[in-house]
Amino acid sequence: MAADEDTTDERIFEPPGPNRSSDALDEDEGEYAELADDLRSDVAGDVRFDEYSQILYATDGSIYQARPAGVVVPRSVEDVRAVVRIANEHGTPILPRGAGSSLAGQAVGPGCVVVDLSTYMDRIVSIDPDGKRATVQPGVVQDDLDARLSEHGLKFAPDPASSNRATIGGGIGNNSTGAHSVRYGITDAYTEELDVVLADGSLIHTREVVVGGDEWDAILARDDLEADIYRTVRRLVEDNADEIEARYPDLKRNVSGYNLDRVVFENERGETVVNLSKLFVGAEGTLGIVVKATLSLVTTPDTTALALYCFDDLGDAMAAVPEALEFDASAVELMDDEVFRLARDSGEFAEYAAPIPPDTAAALMLEFDSERHADLEAAVEATTRHFHDDGDAFEVVEAYTDEDQRDLWKLRKAAIPLLMSLEGDPKPYPFIEDATVPPAELAEYVRRFEEILDEHGTSAAYFAHAGSGTLHIRPILNLKADDGIRTMRAIADDVTDLVADHHGSFSGEHGDGLARTEFNPKMYGPQLWDAFRELKSTFDPDWLLNPGKVVFRDDEPTDMREHLRYGAEYSSIEPNTALDFADEGGYSQSIELCNGCGTCRQTGSDTMCPTYRATKDEVATTRGRANVLRAAISGELPADELYSERFQREILDLCIGCKGCKNDCPTGVDLAKLKAETKHQYHQREGAALREKLFANIDRAAEVGSALAPLSNVATKLPGSRALGERVLGIAADRKLPTFTRETFEDWFDARDSAVDPAAADHGAVLFPDTYTNYMYPDAGKAAVRVLEAANVHVELPDDLRESGRAAYSMGFLDRARDRAEHNVNVLAPYVERGWSVVFVEPSDAVMFQDEYADLLDGEAVSSVGANAYGVSEFIDVHRLDESIDFDAPSASASESESLVYHGHCNQKALNRDHHAVGLLRRAGYTVDPLDSGCCGMAGSFGYEAEHYDLSKSIGRILFDQVEASDAESVVAPGASCRSQLADRTGGTRPPHPVEKVADALERER
Repeated sequence: MAADEDTTDERIFEPPGPNRSSDALDEDEGEYAELADDLRSDVAGDVRFDEYSQILYATDGSIYQARPAGVVVPRSVEDVRAVVRIANEHGTPILPRGAGSSLAGQAVGPGCVVVDLSTYMDRIVSIDPDGKRATVQPGVVQDDLDARLSEHGLKFAPDPASSNRATIGGGIGNNSTGAHSVRYGITDAYTEELDVVLADGSLIHTREVVVGGDEWDAILARDDLEADIYRTVRRLVEDNADEIEARYPDLKRNVSGYNLDRVVFENERGETVVNLSKLFVGAEGTLGIVVKATLSLVTTPDTTALALYCFDDLGDAMAAVPEALEFDASAVELMDDEVFRLARDSGEFAEYAAPIPPDTAAALMLEFDSERHADLEAAVEATTRHFHDDGDAFEVVEAYTDEDQRDLWKLRKAAIPLLMSLEGDPKPYPFIEDATVPPAELAEYVRRFEEILDEHGTSAAYFAHAGSGTLHIRPILNLKADDGIRTMRAIADDVTDLVADHHGSFSGEHGDGLARTEFNPKMYGPQLWDAFRELKSTFDPDWLLNPGKVVFRDDEPTDMREHLRYGAEYSSIEPNTALDFADEGGYSQSIELCNGCGTCRQTGSDTMCPTYRATKDEVATTRGRANVLRAAISGELPADELYSERFQREILDLCIGCKGCKNDCPTGVDLAKLKAETKHQYHQREGAALREKLFANIDRAAEVGSALAPLSNVATKLPGSRALGERVLGIAADRKLPTFTRETFEDWFDARDSAVDPAAADHGAVLFPDTYTNYMYPDAGKAAVRVLEAANVHVELPDDLRESGRAAYSMGFLDRARDRAEHNVNVLAPYVERGWSVVFVEPSDAVMFQDEYADLLDGEAVSSVGANAYGVSEFIDVHRLDESIDFDAPSASASESESLVYHGHCNQKALNRDHHAVGLLRRAGYTVDPLDSGCCGMAGSFGYEAEHYDLSKSIGRILFDQVEASDAESVVAPGASCRSQLADRTGGTRPPHPVEKVADALERER
């Protein structure tokens, strides 16, 4: 029985980006203004033809860049049909697009109308658990679909590494696959029926049609495009049967060319059927636009196990691949030493690479599942005996728990973006990286591939799906230089010859796109190439659907060297910066670290990118901001665009400074840092608004508010006061303002005697009096003192400390932030020299010392103070100080202990320092459910800004839903902003700081 249809129309917050008004013509639409106007008249979705939108959609995850005419974000099938009809009238190419994570350039095209199907057309229409089928719109993200399917013990079998942001429609266009193709095959095997908008705007439904049956006769009796397609497809398959048999490789993976080998077949009743669905799969949007898909599903194994075998020689690992397939593994993956090295140097992935021995040249990872093996440990034992005890593997890493396996898979899936994080202009670029050969020939193929690399004076990194014969081999080249581009073309030519010699596929996973289309005649020969072109002409008579991909016209040949993102003509400015960008290779290199992989579009875990999660808008992604920044520094935008009010409002102001990208982005793009620097330069040149100055100096305002309390608190509640604040300062009238305490935390501390004699203390700590704790919520500071003293820590608050500079830094006032940093380091350095630590109640202030101070200042003292700076939970956990505290023993039954849901702070997550509070709370006797949550949406001043209030609340609702889904009794959060946002969820009750709950445990004990 089918599950209920999902018809929910969730409102997506629309940010103040370009072209949101359906009746407005943007002034920079230029030659496309008439086209844009016509589209707006018939399309209910968003129509964006401004320059920023063109830049946002000019790239994907590949090496290519080509400006489209504009972008349409359709809300319905009728919108898609209208786009096709109107684009045809204007003779403008059309390019359907999902997440834009494609690696061969199939999601970019010059002068196209990009149809972004990922935003609104993302419904799971129905799920039929008994029939093992699901019907979805093309914008559904695969991980979201699998999460729904997991309720029924099912999944969609293809599992690309980008599944946390890649859409089903994109996967169909690319014929995607993943690590388990040795077990399940690829997308075409699971695509059963499609709704497709054809080049003339007509809508067809593809499914199995029996040749000669009633449906067949009815279709062919019509005089329309669909009938022409069926006639042509059957004829081309029949006329080229021998050539199809000879030319198509006998592999589990082949996503080059059109699927003429799969579109006509015999069904289980022996009837000849045509299923055009198989032909649209892998066509890269060149034959039609998929607007709905019915997919077949597979059951999810109950349990799995991983065994990773470490070799000291790449050749030995390659030679072991055919043997691995004999053990009935569901996945056989390979990673080389370059992947491991980059992972160890990466903030996000270092922990996942920790189990890998440092002298590993290559590792072969095998997965076994319970549907194939009744005893997983026995299966691992058998392969270990073969590869380790009797073979060349010198070490084995086994993983049986979900957590351990997840870590190894994260390491494997991060390989592509990690490789693009190499410093400098030479990078391991994708252009021939997914060629596929029979697994038994891998070792010889790799040997010859390395000879080709030697001949061209470069090297490469190796990883991927060895069990299917697919290796992602990425030659390291500088594509900003003519010789690098020439070398790329020469290597591609040589490698395609090599692949043809092995009767392999030029692409086993990532598609043709702009990178490999020009080589398809070599792979398929002149007869099939002519068949491909006739097929294209039948489906798309004017060749307007994603032209230049899969096939090309003789008068418009596809050349892999054209439309490069960089190229020999590329150059960028390198301004004098207030922050130190040496670790990133400079300001421009920091921006260019973004390779377009689109990890910032994932919404199911980690922190980045909170504004995208609320808007599902490309402009709100880290990738989007980096693309427009790169356009501004490279001359693609006018020289002064970086300092325009529009750039500040539409690009930079939507970054909330959560720092999630610093950790979650595999290449380490730190947009918060880039924003701070760019804002600083803008202020230097254009000045700053009154509200910006107020928020940058919030400590002074708080000091005054505290001194005038309680009158200052009453003032904000007077009728009209908030409306006045919004009108004059732009502070949201609907946002509840913080209240001030007359007695500051410093006042309270100075009036008491220390409970710990410094001579008898185990540790000394300076407790930093941040602005929020000092003037607005001193209870968290008081709790921190009680807990620290209970652990025999002598606590001091030097009276000459200044606020951390966090607010000034976030607002782009870097001179003020540097002044504060320099002062505080000078005050604290003598304490640190005596062996003391600096402890913080507020996480963002702790991270300011731990991270940003090093970008503002040089010197050993900065490093030393930063290395000894801790959040309060981190300090207690790292030094295990709670072991000296006699908490009440937890209840005999864990269900009887108080349960807490923990929302961590995004800044601490960026430095992998957020987990400490969970361990501390558990040892204090609580049951803790740590959320895999993003930013709360408050983000310091962001949630108070009138123009960002609605977006802040939309981000907050995502967190609220996660909190409410937990079974815990109450929520705790260390961040002051987070607690303010969470207070709105309960009508004003502010959640406690974790240290307050730890202090409560002390009270119970006493």
